Amino acid sequence: MSNEYSIYLVEDEQDLAQVLKAYMEKEGWSVSVFHNGEDALKSAEENKPHLWILDIMLPGMDGYEIIKEIKKTSDIPVIFVSARDQDLDRIVGLELGSDDYLAKPFMPRELVIRVRKLLTRIYETGNRLPQTIEITGYMIDPISRKITRDGEMINLTGKEIDVLLYLIENKGKSRKREEILEYVWGDDYFGSERAVDDVIRRVRKKMPRLNLETVYGAGYRIIPS
Repeated sequence: MSNEYSIYLVEDEQDLAQVLKAYMEKEGWSVSVFHNGEDALKSAEENKPHLWILDIMLPGMDGYEIIKEIKKTSDIPVIFVSARDQDLDRIVGLELGSDDYLAKPFMPRELVIRVRKLLTRIYETGNRLPQTIEITGYMIDPISRKITRDGEMINLTGKEIDVLLYLIENKGKSRKREEILEYVWGDDYFGSERAVDDVIRRVRKKMPRLNLETVYGAGYRIIPS
């Protein structure tokens, strides 16, 4: 996939929205600005973006309501921005499926860096892998991020797919929790390493035939067969 990514920015502060749009468009990304969730979701019915950036405090639907609607039909990555209680918003956002969180006020360049890292991880990691991966009977398309077994779709969340693809890219090698955290959650994540354990547990439950091993003292690894 090229770097001509489409981004939906939902922000009701019009001056801020235009500044952020200008910074991101300098990166070659296509940025559509919306000042409320209803207009953004209506547009997304026909034009799926590669990434959503959502303010939490919005007129009408707030950011939490918007992400719930997004996740009903897709696993497009989401970055939350908010001027409210950042610890609470970060926790709630992660629970609802957001991929990153940025507390206002922030420098526009910081958002650009976060966006670039997220787009690279989500869309370009798959380009380093084969178009189709077969592992213990599971068929994985790293570009579309779809997984099937015996013709049945297996639904993984964004974080679950990120961890799975990272371990597949390093199959046979153990990866420590802190390595997985830094790659998937980012080096500014300050939560517990148990987040990795929770994702691994869910992947194992959804993909029970996957040879996903715990390497005591060294993290996790996937054995190809």
